[in-house]
Amino acid sequence: MASALVLRGFSPERARECARLFAEADLDGVYTHGLERFPRFVSYLEKGWVKAGAKPSLVASLGAWERWDGNLGPGNLNALESMDRAVALARVSGLGCVALSNTNHWMRAGQYGLRAADEGCIGLCWTNTIPNLPAWGSREALLGNNPLVIAVPREGGHVLLDMAMSQFSYGKLEAYAARGEVLPVEGGYDGEGKLTRVAASILASQRPLPIGYWKGSGLSLLLDLAATILSGGLSTGGVGKQEGEYGLSQVFLAFDLGRLGRVEGPTAIRDAVEEMAERIHRASLAEGFGAIHFPGEGRASIRAENLSKGIPVRAGLLEKLRSLASG
Repeated sequence: MASALVLRGFSPERARECARLFAEADLDGVYTHGLERFPRFVSYLEKGWVKAGAKPSLVASLGAWERWDGNLGPGNLNALESMDRAVALARVSGLGCVALSNTNHWMRAGQYGLRAADEGCIGLCWTNTIPNLPAWGSREALLGNNPLVIAVPREGGHVLLDMAMSQFSYGKLEAYAARGEVLPVEGGYDGEGKLTRVAASILASQRPLPIGYWKGSGLSLLLDLAATILSGGLSTGGVGKQEGEYGLSQVFLAFDLGRLGRVEGPTAIRDAVEEMAERIHRASLAEGFGAIHFPGEGRASIRAENLSKGIPVRAGLLEKLRSLASG
């Protein structure tokens, strides 16, 4: 992947970092947002929607809150730099916020929350998208899937919530459809307006089900509105007027727990996190469940297995990546 990016205008250093972010998604088992997305990313480069050499530039500094312009640079590199800047601001003020306009799809969202957690910060971030989710009560896709990430540091493995506003992300729906498998619960509507577990039918109707029904619809709207206002960038509606999904608006927040620890004591924070984990693990099981996990708990075991056995990649996809690297 790095070779393919160098061929398309990336410096070797930025190509390696961008490729690493794609590969780490698969390493952690998020196969829908890693290598599978790379050919589409390359097509966006070739269309000019992603600018290989572009980097974020500062627009406004408002204390602990800054506005940056992504200049249509690579979404994952822009997002990583933005979260790093939010952490740097949090080191000074306890809280840091970077609102980013004019950027691109950030691929695996959870990576940026994990970046903050690795630095001892609670990390929050979200993005808007093209209109691809119907507002509750509508057949028309007016809202974005607007992924939301919250990460809390934990010594034994960070607590990580990485979720879209639909019951199943489009990447998950595409994966289920490709395998010919039905979803474990209803994930959207078919062409006749009936709830279904058939991923291909949901993709055809473009009517995925919002999480929590009307609640997910409302949360999607507010995330888009907040990102648009804070960054000064495009709303989901504005993105939808373009020829493709680019020029997105995103927000990155970091809370420095090191500063808080000097007030409460570092053990108080650690104990609160561990108490939560233990309480989840002690809970009685419902019918049909073999274990209860907190968000992100399975990441470490998946990563360990993939490091030991190798990362699984579709044969056809591997051939595609090789062809992209050869020019």
